[in-house]
Amino acid sequence: MLQPYIPVLILLALSAAQAVGMVVLSQVLSPGGATKSKSTPYESGMTPLGSTRERFSVKFYVVAILFIVFDVETVFLLPWAVQARALGWGGFAAVGIFVFILTVGLIYEWKKGALEWD
Repeated sequence: MLQPYIPVLILLALSAAQAVGMVVLSQVLSPGGATKSKSTPYESGMTPLGSTRERFSVKFYVVAILFIVFDVETVFLLPWAVQARALGWGGFAAVGIFVFILTVGLIYEWKKGALEWD
């Protein structure tokens, strides 16, 4: 009864063994512990300027959330576009309602000033 699942279980076991093996191997082969130069912050080839505890405006987060919302919209619209003819008018109506709701949300955010960079 479980015969078809054996390859999946073997793959899962091999993947888990490989992950654990890589972590163990990196601990065994890594040179020494943390040093001062290893612990210093480093990003994009430059040392960071200013404090790392700087607060950002809420607008950055609002724009990030809006980006995610419309990115997810694209993720939903691409498969629909591939199968648009097969889904017929019912699929078209469903996507029309989906896009309408997102458009209303975008207009609301626009009217509230969430897209202004003052």
